[in-house]
Amino acid sequence: MWSGDFDSKVLYVQTHGITDPGRSATPFFLAASAAAMECEVMIYFTMYGPTLLRKDMVDKIGPKGERGQPLRYFIEQATGLGVRLLVCQPSLDLNDLAIDELIDGVEMIGGAAFNDLAIAADAVISF
Repeated sequence: MWSGDFDSKVLYVQTHGITDPGRSATPFFLAASAAAMECEVMIYFTMYGPTLLRKDMVDKIGPKGERGQPLRYFIEQATGLGVRLLVCQPSLDLNDLAIDELIDGVEMIGGAAFNDLAIAADAVISF
């Protein structure tokens, strides 16, 4: 699944979801930074992570008060730089979600594909 066109490959793993909004933006921010550094970057959403990608939630999650941006801002920043968003099929089931309830562009992969990505990555970072 890695293209081979980049010198460095970074895989972020997001396990936290909408019940822990304080952990939602950082993987997207760091992934965007890595992509801007010309790394190939993917974020894998597992456990409760897929809930962050719900179409009906990306504009509702964000910092308290008037400062800051909603989660959609960070998602668009990352994907605009080429970051790929991957979701775990069993985690969709865990959260009673279907792929069509998620934002556009999310790819579904299984455990074996994730393991291949992790083995080939230069860095795997978990949130």
